[in-house]
Amino acid sequence: MPSARALVVSLHDVSPRTFAACTRIVAELAALGVPRTSLLVIPDHHRNGSVAADDGCTAWLRGLQGAGHEIVLHGYHHQRERRSGETARQRLTTRIYTADEGEFYDLDRAPARALISRGLAEFRALGFQPGGFIAPAWLLSAEAEAALRELGVDYTTRLGSVTDFRSGGVWRSQSCVWSVRSAWRRVISRGWNAQLFRKLHTNPLLRISIHPVDVDHAAIWKQIRTLITRALEDREPMTYHAWIAAQRAALPS
Repeated sequence: MPSARALVVSLHDVSPRTFAACTRIVAELAALGVPRTSLLVIPDHHRNGSVAADDGCTAWLRGLQGAGHEIVLHGYHHQRERRSGETARQRLTTRIYTADEGEFYDLDRAPARALISRGLAEFRALGFQPGGFIAPAWLLSAEAEAALRELGVDYTTRLGSVTDFRSGGVWRSQSCVWSVRSAWRRVISRGWNAQLFRKLHTNPLLRISIHPVDVDHAAIWKQIRTLITRALEDREPMTYHAWIAAQRAALPS
């Protein structure tokens, strides 16, 4: 039977560019009682942070995978080039909501398939076993999702849901996530996530999404640690892969 109350802590934007912060975060999470996380790894972060070219980062990730952490493919470059003639909505989503990092926001199927295939192949060659794909900023076009299904990727998540492509299950659970790009964003994030945490108290799945920059802001990092500690009082920490596997096992045969 699936755990009645689960906690998935995911660490986004893992790459050689964020390696120092990521190692600190994983160590602190383990000390809090989170022995395994879903690690969202970028194959070539902003075209200047190749995982395959960094032996130290690769070895660290292999070790974590062996210890029960999950490697998740997180885009490819984690970067979207600005385009001429963009609508106001496109500019708002890709520049304000996410700082030019919505790589799969409006990507067509062929280029999406090419990037996803490349990332999966590179990760498998490194000994990683990615079952899931999560788009940068959770911005995934319908065509990119179709490419994921065609490639046999197991699952994806969006800000408010987890989707299992194999079983067809979709579970609602909005992730706690922080925006730290300005002082006003940090203040709003703390208030919003305190409220969201309370709202999700009865939800079987609680998701807490961490970015490497969060650890640089004392008040944000303190709140993250506090919410995780409170969640662990009655929730089991696990990866997305493990949680989805538990849901599948509970389905009628």
